[in-house]
Amino acid sequence: MRFLKLFVLLFVIQTQAQQGGMWVPSLLKGMNETEMKDLGMKMSIKEIYDVNNSSLKDAVPHFNGGCTSEVISPKGLILTNHHCGYSQIQSHSTVEKDYLTDGFWAYKMEDELVNENLYVTFIVKIEDVTAAVLEGTATLTNEAEKQAKIQENISTLSRTLPKESWQENKIRTFYEGNQYMLFITETFTDVRLVGAPPTSIGKFGSDTDNWVWPRHTGDFSLFRIYADKNNRPANYSKDNVPYTPKHFLPISLDGVAEDDFTLVFGYPGKTNEYLPSIAIEQIVNELNPAKIEIRDKALKVADGFMRKDNAIKIQYASKYAGIANYWKKWIGETQGLKKSNAIAIKKESEKVFQTKVVKAGKQKEYGSLLSDFEKNYTEIAPYAVARDYFQEVVLRNTELLSVAFKLYQLEQVYKANGEQSFTDRKNNLISSLSGFYKNFNSNLDQNVFEQLIDLYAKKSPKEFLPPSIVNVDATKLASEIYSTSKLKSYTDLKTLLTGDTKTVLANLNNDKAFQLVKELADIYSKEIAPKYDEINLRISALQRTYMKAQLELNKDSRIFPDANSTLRVTYGKVKGYEPKDATVYTPITYLDGVMEKYVPGDYEFDMPSKLIDLYNAKDYGVYAENGKIPVNFIGTNHTTGGNSGSPAIDAKGNLVGLNFDRVWEGTMSDIYYDPSICRNIMVDVRYILFIMDKYAGAQNLIDELKLVHPKKTKALKNKK
Repeated sequence: MRFLKLFVLLFVIQTQAQQGGMWVPSLLKGMNETEMKDLGMKMSIKEIYDVNNSSLKDAVPHFNGGCTSEVISPKGLILTNHHCGYSQIQSHSTVEKDYLTDGFWAYKMEDELVNENLYVTFIVKIEDVTAAVLEGTATLTNEAEKQAKIQENISTLSRTLPKESWQENKIRTFYEGNQYMLFITETFTDVRLVGAPPTSIGKFGSDTDNWVWPRHTGDFSLFRIYADKNNRPANYSKDNVPYTPKHFLPISLDGVAEDDFTLVFGYPGKTNEYLPSIAIEQIVNELNPAKIEIRDKALKVADGFMRKDNAIKIQYASKYAGIANYWKKWIGETQGLKKSNAIAIKKESEKVFQTKVVKAGKQKEYGSLLSDFEKNYTEIAPYAVARDYFQEVVLRNTELLSVAFKLYQLEQVYKANGEQSFTDRKNNLISSLSGFYKNFNSNLDQNVFEQLIDLYAKKSPKEFLPPSIVNVDATKLASEIYSTSKLKSYTDLKTLLTGDTKTVLANLNNDKAFQLVKELADIYSKEIAPKYDEINLRISALQRTYMKAQLELNKDSRIFPDANSTLRVTYGKVKGYEPKDATVYTPITYLDGVMEKYVPGDYEFDMPSKLIDLYNAKDYGVYAENGKIPVNFIGTNHTTGGNSGSPAIDAKGNLVGLNFDRVWEGTMSDIYYDPSICRNIMVDVRYILFIMDKYAGAQNLIDELKLVHPKKTKALKNKK
């Protein structure tokens, strides 16, 4: 125990020197600023966030609601990840013009490609509106009523608070509902594709290297924002002009070295940094293992089919990657939480918290919080596990069952809203499923079903199993369903849904796949989900009070709010790490490592011949460092999903990299940040420039950029 207390003390000291956290940029003044300066930052806080003058925040728009991007030229050119722009690149690709395989480059503006439903959003101003949002809630004791009043206030404020006509008011909650912030935003909807490397560069390493260091991926793409003649948001028009930004990022050619300061700006999606130890125990011991096992079995089946049949490999490549992404993340998260001793450290901090509660005389308000957490997490456990089994087996990983569930929802629409709603939903469903069946293989899915329904029957809580799968013969059931169900083909599905409502419903209820899903879904919707939601609402209220207590009892500490897809700053240093005994990772990779991984013709590790030629000729232009081209680097910045495409900025405000991933051992940073092993992965901006210039020959784009040598304190003209 003495060792653990010392470990906690060392952790506190370490994080003070190497702080994790996702900070609201309008609130950096004070301790954050001091620490950033101590870490090597040369900028002022006003250069990062300023309402009245241009600042870094004006160069970092939210990209399509899920990623981050940055403005890198005075003509609205923006940089983001290849995987963030993937669907746009794919949508423009044809057999004749395969931009995924060959890449795409617009050598003049009129060649830039228009994208439907693509947008970027800038933050104009951030303001605290907590008092107004919570007005009228102090006397409400019922949690549901309190949340309803809060939503009513948010709706009113969003509508009435001052803004320009082309702007929007968005209010978001922080600290589990203890603070509310207003974001005034501007959204641009004319965003055109400008450049993208081939997938063999932009996704080099693919699934094998996902979440892994060392990494060698050129994960970037380029777009341009267009505006009307007044530089305001406008839908696509041939009369629109390139957007003139309030600020764009100069690009450093000096690169990075270990211990250099890095600031990552972006829109991290979701973290849960303040969970009690009982919640983390549940994740590590029950929830993650169940989800990992389910996806592991599904992936092994898919992999076996994909290796034997190239057509199936093409059909399932994207789906396989989607399933594998979080499967791999959960494995790393669980290992990281165990390696960092997160549960024990949380328990120790909870003892300290309880002591502070007593010392402050706050037993009445906060004294039972930890025991209430224990009670509610114990109560929710079987419902949480059953919920995950249903969602993972029925909704996500067995495709026939996911279609059957959509049809189950169709029946529920009829019961709730009548025939017209049923007919409208049915027609939409028929239309939307045509694409699904093009990439569906019933033999593969039958094997997945057999594996997963057996797991469901054996490991999901017994009290929530329908009689039909208790002691089930999974092989026999799979054969019965897949030999008779009309859901296996699009033609049969359309036949099944043909006729009047009574006939359609009768046909559905005679289908064995539908019958099974109906049994499972009825139990889920009547016995699992309502109870889970009820207990989870109580847990949410406890978490809000727990957060309030943390803020109140630790006034001298900096406590950052969990990520919620709002603009944040995270800062740290370029740093290697030691993931396990006798293994040391340095922080920078090079093009030499790409060549070492190169496998001709392999869908993950192939390389374009031109890139090989450039490597062999050592034709690197001004982008080399000691005769080598840097590709990726890692740092201690605290990132998560949503930070994809975030700019990595140096001490003076210049772009040095592009964030795109985290290391496997540190994926637990969504729950617990440990600076010894949590690392974010970034593309070195010099690799991006090298690909744009030497590989693609896009001199027109290079000429737009402001290239600088901050370590030499002089700018570089864009001439070779």
